[in-house]
Amino acid sequence: MKVNKTRVVVIGSGPAGLTAALYTSRAQLDTVVIVGPQLGGQIATTHEVENYPGFPEGTTGPELVEAMRAQAEKFGTTYVYDVVTAVDFENGSPFRVETGGGEVYLADAVIVTIGANPRKLNIPGESEFVGHGVSYCATCDGFFFRGKDIVVVGGGDSAIQEALFLTKFGKTVDVIHRRDELRASVALQSRAFAHEKISFTWDTVVEEVKGNEKGSVTGIVTRNLKTGEVAERSVDGVFIFIGYDPNSDVFNGQLATDEAGYVMIDQLYRTNVEGVFAAGEIHDQVFRQAITAAGDGCAAALTAIAWLEDHEDELQTLDVEPEPVAEAGD
Repeated sequence: MKVNKTRVVVIGSGPAGLTAALYTSRAQLDTVVIVGPQLGGQIATTHEVENYPGFPEGTTGPELVEAMRAQAEKFGTTYVYDVVTAVDFENGSPFRVETGGGEVYLADAVIVTIGANPRKLNIPGESEFVGHGVSYCATCDGFFFRGKDIVVVGGGDSAIQEALFLTKFGKTVDVIHRRDELRASVALQSRAFAHEKISFTWDTVVEEVKGNEKGSVTGIVTRNLKTGEVAERSVDGVFIFIGYDPNSDVFNGQLATDEAGYVMIDQLYRTNVEGVFAAGEIHDQVFRQAITAAGDGCAAALTAIAWLEDHEDELQTLDVEPEPVAEAGD
């Protein structure tokens, strides 16, 4: 198992991670970004991005990610196209981060930007039409459905909040819920029930997303859970809001999290472990925007830079060669 030494490891490569790496690299700190399953995270799958500042004509998720990647690389960021499989934060700095490819990174500071994933329906057509009619973010994509027929899947606060937001754009917004009553707050329910554009389909699940040869959503197949009736209907957009899962399992309880698994930070983006910081959707359950994630990454990096400067005299362990790590079977 190869052991590598660096000043900063950034876990994750979405807007938060790439921005954090830009700042730490510009501060002349050797920075390694462990990319994760996909460079750029969720924004990389977004077909059109019109709400990121600096792009008056809009851009695409992949183009935005590539620009951010290249900018951080310009200042010396190193990218490791692998996933983190284990960490050791319990013994303080230098922190140990292991990857699936058998690499070990020892870092003075770690910035966690590993994000959260929207829960999927895992039905035919869902993944095929992400960014082309299937979305998990009304704020990101609602604008593209002006005058269209939209369905929202879910019944909690997020689903109803997003349904209300989508009424600004859609001709109709139908909330499809597997139960016969919502789980959202009473205040949100009252607003939704009173809105002329919003309707409800109860006791129903979506079983398939249909599309055309151009790659756009054209309809869905639903099933009523009480009657078993299967129906197909035409829709232009499918917005899925059935919850998010933060990617915090890899930390094995070493970072403090809330009941939902989101990493807890203070106002300076510090976790409960001194020298470990967090940014983006690994802690943010509210905004979930590329621009807020980038701002988080900036703030976490600036705090990390200041922390490293304050502890410079204590962090000389990385100048010592690490002990060799025994291979399995030795």
